[in-house]
Amino acid sequence: MSSEKMNVVHMSGKRKKSIARATLRPGSGIIRINNYPLDSYSTEVVQLKIKEAIVVASDYVDLSKLDISVVSQGGGVMGQADAIASAIARGLVEYSKSDELLARYHQYNRTLIAGDSRRTEPHKPSQSSKGPRHKRQKSYR
Repeated sequence: MSSEKMNVVHMSGKRKKSIARATLRPGSGIIRINNYPLDSYSTEVVQLKIKEAIVVASDYVDLSKLDISVVSQGGGVMGQADAIASAIARGLVEYSKSDELLARYHQYNRTLIAGDSRRTEPHKPSQSSKGPRHKRQKSYR
C-alpha cells in the first residue's frame, strides 16, 4: 500500500423496498452490480437507468480510475435499479467532495440524491387482496 490514504467510500440508496449498498474505491474503472459487470446485468432499460448516475458525474470524476461495487436486494427490478443509481450518485458526490457535482445531480434529477419518499398505500380491511381503494361496483340498471 502506498503512503497516501486509500479513499474508500461506502454509501447506500433506497427505493420502495429495495436497498443498494455501493462501495467506491480507486481502481481500473470496473462497475459491478451483485458481482455481475454492469453491461451484463439485467435488461438494457435497467442498465440505462443505472448509467444515468454515472454519465452525469463523468465530467466531475475520472471514472476510469474508480471501481464501483454494488450489492442490492429486496423489491422489484426497477426499484433495485433506482436504489443502485441513488447509491452510486451519493457515493460519487461523497468520493469527489464536489459541490458542483451535487448541484448537477439536483438539477438533473433530485431523487438520485434526496431519495423518493413515496410508498404504497396500505390495503384496507376486508379487501386486502384487491387494493387500498377497491369498492364494490354499483349498478344503476
